[in-house]
Amino acid sequence: MTPALHPPTVRPFGSLADGRRVSLYTLEVPGDWRAEIIDYGAILTSFQVPLAAAADAKPVDVVLGCDSLAGYLAGHPYFGATCGRVSNRIAGGTFDLDGKRYTLARNDGDNHLHGGVVGFDKKLWKATPRLSERGPAVDFEVVSPDGDEGYPGEVKAKVTYTLTPDGELWVEMTATTDAPTIVNMVHHSYWNLAGHAAGTIGDHELTVAADTYLPVDAGSIPTGEFAKVAGTPFDLRPARQPRLAAAIAELPPSADGKNPGGIDHNFVVRGWKPDGSLRSVALLRDPASGRTLELLSDQPGIQVYTGNYLDGSVKGKGGVAYGKQGAVCLETQNYPDAIHHPDWPSMRLEPGQTYRHTMVHRFGTR
Repeated sequence: MTPALHPPTVRPFGSLADGRRVSLYTLEVPGDWRAEIIDYGAILTSFQVPLAAAADAKPVDVVLGCDSLAGYLAGHPYFGATCGRVSNRIAGGTFDLDGKRYTLARNDGDNHLHGGVVGFDKKLWKATPRLSERGPAVDFEVVSPDGDEGYPGEVKAKVTYTLTPDGELWVEMTATTDAPTIVNMVHHSYWNLAGHAAGTIGDHELTVAADTYLPVDAGSIPTGEFAKVAGTPFDLRPARQPRLAAAIAELPPSADGKNPGGIDHNFVVRGWKPDGSLRSVALLRDPASGRTLELLSDQPGIQVYTGNYLDGSVKGKGGVAYGKQGAVCLETQNYPDAIHHPDWPSMRLEPGQTYRHTMVHRFGTR
């Protein structure tokens, strides 16, 4: 007999300064799979993977995060967050749309990053827990008013987290607008398949379904070139079985300390077409445990970020100081700064259209 599935449970997770209450939603399926998400920032705070080889062992939490709301409010590097309206960077914090220039916050040097000062990651979303056909799920919805962080148009955004009986974590994002605007939402979890407190991910193997990547300037803005990965530290194709430590070592910090080294680049997904189809875009593996994470998505790019700015100053779950390259982010998305490249896939959203972005996190052992 197949074990019964149950809707998510909910419990308090603190309050914001204005008194609004934050809640934590727990999605569980038989076999010790569990995901926890809060409605502040639609943040994935924990994802627990069972240890199949040890029946008496406790599941392992494989995402970085905080134990309490206070940790998230104190400032964090987008742990598990839903980022938008436009994630990643916009050069100069400005863009033109239909002959009008829009000015955004420059919250990353001279550039705009992850939606601004109060992006989607810092909003309180309306949550609706339910039992879906795939498994326990939570719908998170937020309204971003016209002019929010400088963006035009009122945008209604939604992100749904679903945990399947096989332990797959689905993240499905949509958005609509009442006026022309731009949207590029991202899920920003930091993954360490050895466990959130295990330290560097240098021993992890990462393969990416990409033959080209986007080189960046000193401000991490794409130059516009599509460069071949062959013969570079960005060659993460499966035939090489690349360890992250090797790529990180080939990308050292700059002498002035402004560039911390490591990977923080967007890869061009091989064979992508704007048809909404899910494609396998990356495979992360921890050789010590054999644990794997395969990522499927419908987006043209994937930002690989090896946690280069983590420096131990942020205390995470259990008081763990998350150090440099203590996790890797695999952020499927449109190409960064696409608004300044008319020949790239467009991030423009019109009234009557629906922005869609789906990610499937599929776990296994090998």
